[in-house]
Amino acid sequence: MTPREIILANIEFRCDERIGFHFGGGRRNDFVGAGCRHDIPTKTWTEGEFEYSTDIWGNVWFRVVGLSKGGEIFRPVLEDWTELDNLALPDLDNPAYYAAARELGASGDERFKLGGMPGWPFATCRYMRKMEIYFMDLIAERERIDVLHDRVTTLLEGVIDRFGEAGMDGVFFCEDLGVQDRVLIGPAMWNDIYRPLYERLTSRAHAHGMKVLQHSCGFNWELVDSLCGSGIDCLQFDQPAVYNQPALAAKLRGHGVGLYAPCDIQKVLPTGKRDFIEAETRRLVETFRGGFIAKNYPDLHGIGVQPEWDQWAYEEFVRSGDPNGK
Repeated sequence: MTPREIILANIEFRCDERIGFHFGGGRRNDFVGAGCRHDIPTKTWTEGEFEYSTDIWGNVWFRVVGLSKGGEIFRPVLEDWTELDNLALPDLDNPAYYAAARELGASGDERFKLGGMPGWPFATCRYMRKMEIYFMDLIAERERIDVLHDRVTTLLEGVIDRFGEAGMDGVFFCEDLGVQDRVLIGPAMWNDIYRPLYERLTSRAHAHGMKVLQHSCGFNWELVDSLCGSGIDCLQFDQPAVYNQPALAAKLRGHGVGLYAPCDIQKVLPTGKRDFIEAETRRLVETFRGGFIAKNYPDLHGIGVQPEWDQWAYEEFVRSGDPNGK
């Protein structure tokens, strides 16, 4: 099987040969990717102890210089609903931004070709209104929220079309739906508001023959069935140890949906205990075998992990995940 076929089979939880691999640093990697190479202007400036920056949507962020990394929203692009009609969205569906994706799609590379997307409606719109206000809007301003969601979803459909036209095998997006022990939005509201949007986007990808892979932090157990039912093909969880792993594996196997994960970045890797890291890595492979793609976490410093600890997990993924050593 080619690397692409290995990834497809693991995404569909039907791979008997080996797990998939997605590791940087010259290690095993069944993926190759392309993004939206836009030229949408942003800017950064400093005032006293704070650094401010704009994003492609027009939001202004701020962070403490030398302390925080991502920061928080200082001023959302849509401070007042009266500005909704005149809200200008970035032209992320501009075909000119996808030349590299088209070049990759036309290549003979046998790896799984993955297109990187911006966040979907929840991840995008919660910043455009500021999160705490957005959560109130979901109830108090439902008609306007629906308009905003529809506009963003329509733009994202265009992004998916560009990747499909380029010949990608799948698209990947990040949309964190949970905190440590629960979801941010309950199943009833998620199914009412977001599932129709997800179905629009996943069906658009599937029409191009592409798979949809979603990253989501937190404990999303209550939404797993709905996510799978809405068309998500593979779930990327960085904290697999927060779940009852046999129960999650049984659920995903039933849906034909794969798990794409590193050795747990919260409860396992940061311990620095080699025997524990190797044992938990091996347990991941054994529990999800047939539908598992192993990856590294890109910001080891941010989670207090030494490269050597990450390498222990990688070597165990290879030992346990590829018995034939191919």
